[in-house]
Amino acid sequence: MIKLFFLIPIVMCAIWYWYLSSHNYTVKQGLKGFGYIFAFNGVIIAFFILMLFLTR
Repeated sequence: MIKLFFLIPIVMCAIWYWYLSSHNYTVKQGLKGFGYIFAFNGVIIAFFILMLFLTR
């Protein structure tokens, strides 16, 4: 399951890009949202990695 963690930010970015394009925003205008997506997913992945090391 951990091997598939890279798919989460890709799917979320695709959804965000779809939202931006459907509401006639540019990618530059939605750049902050992409940053939030990567930060959120980084925290989630870091949490799971920490749990792996603590429960091993």
